[in-house]
Amino acid sequence: MTPVVTPISGRVLVTTGWLGPGDEVDRYLIGAGLEVVHGSVRERGGVSLSDLVGSVDAIVAGTERFGREVFEAAPRLRVVGRTGVGYDNIDVAAATAHGVAVCPTPGVNRQSVAEHTMGLLLSLARGIAQNVASVRAGGWDQSGGRELAGATLGVVGLGAIGRLVAHLAQAFGMRVVAHDPFIDREYAAEHGIGVLELPQLLAESDFVSLHLFLSPETHHLLDAKAFALMKPSAFVINTARGGIVDEEALADALASGRLAGAAMDTVQTEPLPPDSPLRSFDNVLVTAHIGAATVESRARSGMTAARSVVTVLRGERSEHTVNPEYAEPADRARPREAQRR
Repeated sequence: MTPVVTPISGRVLVTTGWLGPGDEVDRYLIGAGLEVVHGSVRERGGVSLSDLVGSVDAIVAGTERFGREVFEAAPRLRVVGRTGVGYDNIDVAAATAHGVAVCPTPGVNRQSVAEHTMGLLLSLARGIAQNVASVRAGGWDQSGGRELAGATLGVVGLGAIGRLVAHLAQAFGMRVVAHDPFIDREYAAEHGIGVLELPQLLAESDFVSLHLFLSPETHHLLDAKAFALMKPSAFVINTARGGIVDEEALADALASGRLAGAAMDTVQTEPLPPDSPLRSFDNVLVTAHIGAATVESRARSGMTAARSVVTVLRGERSEHTVNPEYAEPADRARPREAQRR
């Protein structure tokens, strides 16, 4: 018997910059009966997100900030499908108050971000980026690096991405320790991952890799006090969220030699401001938030967000909804997941 598919209609705004007319997501949404409008704020100078949402029922969203003013300007809006794991750019409380489901795409970028993390870690250990720049400038610097085998990697946030980074690091022969307030100790024990409190992890690690959501609890988790606990030979890798690292404190630690280097795929203000002190250090690698920027990850992310949009517009609940109380009494709200990636 052929299943009955609930017909839907409505208008979907796609703001994710790497999605466009005619792609798989566009075809899927149109095939579901929806009108699709593409409108990246970054490509429209002087136009705010609030200017674009007045007549839309759903949004497939990127990294734009969704503040209360956006939801107030969108009386028809029912769902925001976020093409990414994190949703700290969305005022979830405001979305809930306006009856809007917020649906990120957990798990879709796990492989891509973990591989990028390892790429940054390897480059820090061997000074690859600096050596390439030296050769390009006419030099032939054969300064040494360090092996990963035998070194200690501290993983802060042992969620889906943190676990994969841990496994990849172990394949290089690294000792892996982890800190996570919600850690699965049985999982850690089964996979040979040591469990430490954050101060001890910082003190013992040669490399510290961050895999957390940004929240009031994790904002500036790595600050001056944290850097003071680390070895002068240690490196920090952040492929999570920029606000987790106090960038002024990081710059001070690097300038004073209290830290050997850092690699940042996410920074507090994106794009990185021209006057950011992080631009002045040879031992700092900054990539333009490309951890999830692979063909495979983007395909999974776009389609997962689009499916959530269609599901909610059909009057059903997406499994990826982070605010299930958006259409329920407040006393039926479910607790949020652990603050980790």
